[in-house]
Amino acid sequence: MAGHVAAVDRAAASQEASEGGGERHPAALANVARLAAFAFAASDLLAEVSLDGRIVFAAGAFRTRLGAPPESFIGQRVHGIVAPCDRLVMTQALGALAARGRLAPMVVRLADAAETPVALSGLAQPAPGGSWRLSLAFGPLPAPHLPHAAPLPAVMLVREAMDRLGEGPQRLDLIELHHLPALASDELAARVADALRAATGGGVLGEIAPGRYSVLRDGIEGDAGSLARATREALAADGLACEVEAHSLPIPDAAEGMGRALRSALAAYARDGWRAVAGAGFEQGLAGFLARSLSRRGELLADIAARRFTLAYQPIVPLAGGPPHHFEALLRLPCGEGTQEFVLAAEAAGLAAELDLAVLEAALGAAAAAAPGTRVAVNVSAISLGSPSFREALLRRLDTEPGAAARLAVEVTETAELDCEGEGAETAEAIRGRGVPFCIDDFGAGAAAFRHLRTLRADIVKVDGGYVRSATNSERDRAFVAAMVDLSLAVGAKVVAEQVETAETAEVMRGLGVELGQGWLFGRPAPLPAPQVAEPAAPAPRRVLLAGPRAGR
Repeated sequence: MAGHVAAVDRAAASQEASEGGGERHPAALANVARLAAFAFAASDLLAEVSLDGRIVFAAGAFRTRLGAPPESFIGQRVHGIVAPCDRLVMTQALGALAARGRLAPMVVRLADAAETPVALSGLAQPAPGGSWRLSLAFGPLPAPHLPHAAPLPAVMLVREAMDRLGEGPQRLDLIELHHLPALASDELAARVADALRAATGGGVLGEIAPGRYSVLRDGIEGDAGSLARATREALAADGLACEVEAHSLPIPDAAEGMGRALRSALAAYARDGWRAVAGAGFEQGLAGFLARSLSRRGELLADIAARRFTLAYQPIVPLAGGPPHHFEALLRLPCGEGTQEFVLAAEAAGLAAELDLAVLEAALGAAAAAAPGTRVAVNVSAISLGSPSFREALLRRLDTEPGAAARLAVEVTETAELDCEGEGAETAEAIRGRGVPFCIDDFGAGAAAFRHLRTLRADIVKVDGGYVRSATNSERDRAFVAAMVDLSLAVGAKVVAEQVETAETAEVMRGLGVELGQGWLFGRPAPLPAPQVAEPAAPAPRRVLLAGPRAGR
């Protein structure tokens, strides 16, 4: 043990020399003490990271594991330590660590040729000057049951694709599995993910919906038929015989609006597989979809101006019982048209703010006509939240109608990334200053949610329904929900569990500290409750005066 600590001490001294330092300073001694604690855990790689993700101290077997000495990693992003397919997992882990102060062990793969799996754990600690540092330990797997990094959700795949624009063309493979065997959810998820990674030979794996996966990879060349065969064979080798359907969408190296096009494609894929993707206008690929969306701008603008939509309202209720806390306004289109596709098409055509303002106006009108005290939460795109003109229009609306703020809550959705975080934070603070609660929707669905929690002060956090549904039979998802609840409560936000459909799910959520629930168990989308009409008072009974005998005559 003493030798291990001495090795850490020598690494610290070596790093000081490389930075031009002479004598051992108190800060350096503190670093040694911190890293010695990690050394006791027999970790291979030790790194201290600033809150922006840059390595400020490194020690351990970097040369053996990654082919370069520890000091060469100083100043680099810590994401460079892990394999490309786990970079977004690392982003999410750092966000959780910064908020909670501790990162429980999880499995990531190193950026070596073999993509060696290691156990990552971490601790947030104060640093000189009042800042904080994230101490990370990468060590050998202590047990086979540690969870591997799960496939990424759609919003994180889009973020990764956008980060890679300009580095060369990419493609998105869509793999749909039909008639999978019935297995426990955690076991099935792990085996399918391993088979898909083996079949595709790398890339960033995502799970868009149950049985629907995607792989983001560099290059646009590829044979969807060969991909389907390789996937079928890899699954069969693990005893998972099923039907496989595969398609590919090339992603141009650079194109304005490509992120919105990707979100639209994945939303359609989640809803009804490749059939919905083709039917949503992607026959000519992502670029063709963008061109079609821009050509429809006038039509979409007319639909928004004419309010060719309706709103239904779903209650959010206390899990402990009682009247609704508030209602969420849900957009509905005529003739069963896809609501999410309409929203994404509006975003792609640059009409997100126009649509959000129209929905806000309709919801405020409905709340004004509803029972006293009714508050309605309206979904607002992150694109709108970051728009100064949208902020001005919303604040003007709140300021011109007394009582409007008391009837409204705002939810930021993750159909789009918050590109202007400063503007978004200003909008959130401005509406909160007028008494309008601010909510983060679909928390846990992607890395953006953790950034939103850090950047935007939220009054309410809604846990993504996918985790809520599976928390009853998945230990991994139940632990993840517990972590999200801890994060939310730490910043003073109430927590809503989405898609609560059974009493069992409601009880599990209550046990995890969730205060509010939304789902079919409590009510389906419907009109807002009407004000109670007082029944007319019954007429007073007529009083009949009976004449008695006159006295005196």
